[in-house]
Amino acid sequence: MELTAKDMEIKIGKKEIVKNVSIHVKKQQFVGLIGPNGCGKSTLLKSIYKSLVPQQGMVFLDDLDVLKTSEKKISQRLGVVGQFNEMHFDLSVQQMVMLGRTPHKKMLESDKQEDFEIVEEALITTNLLEYKNRGFLSLSGGEKQRVILARTIAQQPKFMILDEPTNHLDIRYQIEILSCVKSLNIGVLAALHDLEMAAHYCDYLYAIKEGEVYAHGTPEEVLTSDTIQALYQIKCQTYTNPVTNGLSFAYGI
Repeated sequence: MELTAKDMEIKIGKKEIVKNVSIHVKKQQFVGLIGPNGCGKSTLLKSIYKSLVPQQGMVFLDDLDVLKTSEKKISQRLGVVGQFNEMHFDLSVQQMVMLGRTPHKKMLESDKQEDFEIVEEALITTNLLEYKNRGFLSLSGGEKQRVILARTIAQQPKFMILDEPTNHLDIRYQIEILSCVKSLNIGVLAALHDLEMAAHYCDYLYAIKEGEVYAHGTPEEVLTSDTIQALYQIKCQTYTNPVTNGLSFAYGI
């Protein structure tokens, strides 16, 4: 499933946050949004998954008009993993992941054997099967984020949006979550802060600056010293990491 967002404009109050941005994610492509805090990455994503209403623009999943389609129908195709997932009441991990089946059910429909099988598979995929009877609130931040990913996988989406899902996690959980998403072989659009993670996992990048697309292309094309300095106002030297054989970065001010 492909995603196209065209001519997106978003204002919050009188401030224009996203300015005429267009992006495209091909089938099974992992596309990243990079840029400094406040540049509009998350605002753009929220407008794509209908958490915010854009003042202008169109969003399509293949030929499905996202902005004109019901949330339930969208949720059958599109899954979202966000940055913050705080709760004020507790559910077991299995119950949390079962919530991912909600878009596929009628009102008050009970869980079926197929739902339990899908949930168990999602727990296996995210290495959480042994946690299924644990309370969600008892987990660490990284474990909670894996539960949210498992819940999203249980939706069986054809496309996934990651709204800075690893921003507050240590390196182990960043790798676990992004590797798991990459292995799903579906279209992904992700806002990422860590440039090495973006270089390693993304097939294509959009660099956002002050609400506009500053550059786009492969990681090698976008993650240059000049572009990084323009985005983040820091000096940067790129080099090939001998461990990963991918891009790495040395920073200075």
